[in-house]
Amino acid sequence: MKEPLIKDAGLIATDGGGSAAPKKQAQQPIEVKGVKHIVAIASGKGGVGKSTVSSNLAVAMAMRGLKVGLLDADVYGPSQPRMLGVSGRPSSPDGQTILPLRNHGVTLMSLGLMMPDDEALIWRGPMLMGALQQMLSQVQWGQLDVLFVDLPPGTGDVQMTLSQKVSVTGAIIVSTPQDIALLDARKGIDMFNRMQVPLIGLIENMASFVCDGCQKVHHPFGHGGAKAEAEKQNMPFLGEIPLDLDIRIASDGGVPMVVSKPKSPQAKAFLDIADDIIASGVLK
Repeated sequence: MKEPLIKDAGLIATDGGGSAAPKKQAQQPIEVKGVKHIVAIASGKGGVGKSTVSSNLAVAMAMRGLKVGLLDADVYGPSQPRMLGVSGRPSSPDGQTILPLRNHGVTLMSLGLMMPDDEALIWRGPMLMGALQQMLSQVQWGQLDVLFVDLPPGTGDVQMTLSQKVSVTGAIIVSTPQDIALLDARKGIDMFNRMQVPLIGLIENMASFVCDGCQKVHHPFGHGGAKAEAEKQNMPFLGEIPLDLDIRIASDGGVPMVVSKPKSPQAKAFLDIADDIIASGVLK
């Protein structure tokens, strides 16, 4: 069997431990040097555009003058290198410290930078937990106002490790409007509540699209479901992101919408959410 490529960069997965108990453990959290706030971006299920929201929100925050990092913790489907237009391999000058890469004002670390695009990551939970801890503690993040963590879908090992091992400022939940997505979003909300992680708010992605021919607004997945759920859960509703081809093209091209078309209505949706989060004072 081939040696894992990540070993060359000093990122060697070990048994990260962790407990299945749905609450924080009484232990000293991992220190992430230089990082003021850690914000998780999560979804109950895949396919809701969480990573697209993560990249655009991170860049939007950087455009507003914050020092921003993005940790791509979606280990089985790391997409942030493509979405942020980052290539190359993080270096490790001493075999311990990992130097992240940077683009569009965002400092990025992802397992996707250390693995071939077509190679599967076949790891069990303890290896995932160990890798996450190392990416938090051994990456030289520098001085950051906020480190966003793009989590994998669901409520498993990575989410629990993050919540238990570091001091998380809060979590943002991404969902689409339809009931099937909101069913899983509720599970994500419940998990963070049980892990004692504050909820910053809920974002409704793929909320609507405008027909090119008639300019009529359509809601293919329904409308207002996430907003209603936020009210039901007594948590902030951060806003709606449209379902738009330009957002997909921008993400595939490595230039997020807020950079490629910063004055467009689509970019404004992300920038407005960034402004609302800043105005809330959660990142002070």
